[in-house]
Amino acid sequence: MRNKLMLVTGICASLLAWGASAEKFDWRIFAESYVTAAHAQDIDWKKVDETLGRKPAAVAGDVRRYGFPRTDLSVTLDGVTIKPALALGGWVAFKPAHGGVMAMGDLVLLESEINPVMSKMIASGLEITAVHNHLLRANPATFYMHIAGHGDAIKVATAIRDGLAESKAPLTAAASSAPPPAVDLDTAQLDQIIGAKGTNNGGVYQFGVPRRDPIKQAGMALTPGGPLGLATGIGFQPTGGGKAAITGDFVLTGDEVNPVIMELRTHGIEVTALHSHMLDEEPRLFFMHFWANDDAIKLAKGLRAALDKTASTKS
Repeated sequence: MRNKLMLVTGICASLLAWGASAEKFDWRIFAESYVTAAHAQDIDWKKVDETLGRKPAAVAGDVRRYGFPRTDLSVTLDGVTIKPALALGGWVAFKPAHGGVMAMGDLVLLESEINPVMSKMIASGLEITAVHNHLLRANPATFYMHIAGHGDAIKVATAIRDGLAESKAPLTAAASSAPPPAVDLDTAQLDQIIGAKGTNNGGVYQFGVPRRDPIKQAGMALTPGGPLGLATGIGFQPTGGGKAAITGDFVLTGDEVNPVIMELRTHGIEVTALHSHMLDEEPRLFFMHFWANDDAIKLAKGLRAALDKTASTKS
C-alpha cells in the first residue's frame, strides 16, 4: 500500500510540474512508465519462478526471460551434434503490462509434441503465433512454437508449464555450478567483426544485435527488445580447426529481407527459414534463420555484411 501511495504521489507531483507545458509532452510515454512500475510491484515473481521450475536466465529492465533448453534431445545436423544453446534453447519472457503481464516465447518441440502442446495451451487461454522450422536436415527434426499470453502472471506461467508438460521438455532446470566449456575460437576478432560483445553460453559464443527502430505490439513498446526475441541472434559453436557451426535469426523489415538473403548466400551461408514470429507488431517484422559450418572468421564477415543491410546497431 505504501508503495502505491508513493507512486500516486509521484504521479501527481509530475503532473503539476509538467502542467504548464503539457502540449509539448508525450503523455503516453509518461503514463506507461508509471503504470508498468505499478504492475511490476504487484507481481509475485517468486511464485512465477516456482511455477516455471526455474529462475530467470536473464533480467533486463522490467523483462524476465526464462530458458527452456531441450537438454533431453540429441540433435545432429551435417555431422554436428548441436548444443542446446545453439538451436535448442526455448524461452519465455514476461513483461509487466496492464492487467498483469504480457508473455511471449519460443518453444522447441518434436513433431509428435506439436499438437498436444498446442491443444493444452489453447485450452489454457494462450495464443499460438507461429509454428515452423529453424533448421534443415536436423535429425531428429525440431520445430519451434511461438506463443503469447496476457493476464495474471501466475495463471500465464501455469498455462505455459501445463502446456510444456505435454512434451518431454524438462520442467525443472538442472542445477549446475560448472563453468561453460571453453570456446575454441578467436572471440576477440569475432567481437570486432560483428560489432558487438559476445557471451559464452554453454560452449556457444552468442551475439544479440538489437535494431535501432522502436517496435510496438498493441501500442506497447517492446523494450528491451533483446530478451523479448527482437534482436538478431547469432551463435557460433566451435567444430575444430577454427571452424564453427553458425545459426540464429535476423530480425528484418520487409525491405531488408532480400538484400540480407543476397549477402548470406554470397558468403556461403544457407538460408533455412523465413517467417513471422508475432501477429500484430509494428513495424511488421520477418525472421530469417541461417546455417553454415566453415571458418569462423569468414562466416563472421558474411554475417557482418548481412547486418550492414539492416537497421541494426553497431558498437
